[in-house]
Amino acid sequence: MKSQELRRSFIDFFVKQHQHTEVPSSPVVPLNDPSLLFTNAGMNQFKPVFLDQAEPVSPRVVNSQKCIRVSGKHNDLEEVGKDDYHHTFFEMLGNWSFGDYYKAEAIEWAWDLLTREWGLSKDRLFATVYHEDDESYKLWKQISGLPSSRILRFGEKDNFWEMGNTGPCGPCSEIHYYRGSMNEGIDAGLVNAGDSRYIELWNLVFIQYFRDEEGIIHTLSKKHVDTGAGFERLLCTLNGLQGNYETDIFQEIIREIESISGKPYDGGPDGMPHRVIADHLRMLSFSITDGVFPSNEGRGYVLRRILRRAARYGKKIGLNGPFIHALVPRLIRTMGDAYPELVKHGEQITAVIRNEEESFLQTLDRGLAIFEDLVLKANKKGLKTLPGKDVFKLYDTFGFPVDLTRLLAEEKGLTIDEEAFNQHMAKQKERARASGQFKDVSNKPLEWKSFAPGADQTDETEFVGYESLSCQAKLLK
Repeated sequence: MKSQELRRSFIDFFVKQHQHTEVPSSPVVPLNDPSLLFTNAGMNQFKPVFLDQAEPVSPRVVNSQKCIRVSGKHNDLEEVGKDDYHHTFFEMLGNWSFGDYYKAEAIEWAWDLLTREWGLSKDRLFATVYHEDDESYKLWKQISGLPSSRILRFGEKDNFWEMGNTGPCGPCSEIHYYRGSMNEGIDAGLVNAGDSRYIELWNLVFIQYFRDEEGIIHTLSKKHVDTGAGFERLLCTLNGLQGNYETDIFQEIIREIESISGKPYDGGPDGMPHRVIADHLRMLSFSITDGVFPSNEGRGYVLRRILRRAARYGKKIGLNGPFIHALVPRLIRTMGDAYPELVKHGEQITAVIRNEEESFLQTLDRGLAIFEDLVLKANKKGLKTLPGKDVFKLYDTFGFPVDLTRLLAEEKGLTIDEEAFNQHMAKQKERARASGQFKDVSNKPLEWKSFAPGADQTDETEFVGYESLSCQAKLLK
């Protein structure tokens, strides 16, 4: 099954057979949600509905959501390339019910789609439930016919979903698939145990509670369903492949990397550069399409780090000049039909990536020579840790990213003195603050006061920076 077919098959199943409304993916930059750097799940755009702040467009919706996970608890960056299923950018297929259907329908339809429509073997599937959710346990037995040995109970860590410390929450039920050899035997004890042969395909979240500020859980008047199925994992599984990078959505890009580098792809450790570059190209392109550009802070800094990581791995396969931008047309041919915004912004994506590549490669060439000198000195002294002062100088004077220094040091069997580096960084920030004080004509520092909301009894202040770039205001003092 091709990627386009899978995406369409999922959406059509819910639209045509179960009366859902298809909604577009929201941007990878969250709308009106300052708590997130990037959209990291399909439910992000529906937060206002779950919080009773907005009405849904329909009680039943379905879509494929663009997601990025590079920060916070959902940070897959360091795993990308090491295995065949972690990504910075991925798609999340999902169906939602807002006060409409609930557990029975969600479980039945997920099982029906996986086993009847797509033909996955029931003998390879497991269902997990929250250990107190007897209702879901019974439904799985009735609907799927799975034996009790393959309906597993887990605690809050694995099977209880929460939006945050307070707010909507509820038990969830996951569907896992065994992709190893049947001759090896299936072991239920390896589900949720980190064994790559047992992978989660789909998570069904049943939002039925609300946790208040005191931690007390209340039952909601309306119950919701929020499901998420990893598109790339499904595509891999349905095609009987051993890894996501073997699917058509990655192979087109990987073949182009092989062509420009002259290095054939290897599914093992030697293929890590190809996997890193293919993954990061997608994250970069969709971020730029949705309005994020490389910079030294916030989302822009994440983008800069991702690009530099891809460029660094390019050097491992002989790609010493700018090359990432040359892969953009291949990505557009692969995903442009599903996401026409890629086609619309193709030239801009290419230009932004090329400019950033050229700038970084100049920095990299200067910094690498100095880094190698630091390694040589450390080896002569028998040190296993690079001094924080030297690492900071490399960063501050030559613009060499500390995360890249850390990565290169690891490759040399070394670490960096993180504590000393952070101390030098803190001192630098303090110097910058001191030099940035307002001064009057007599060159004396002026007093700076921060007015928090309610600082003045008659005129409260309100921060609107998340919603607006400019506004009218009254000077309080």
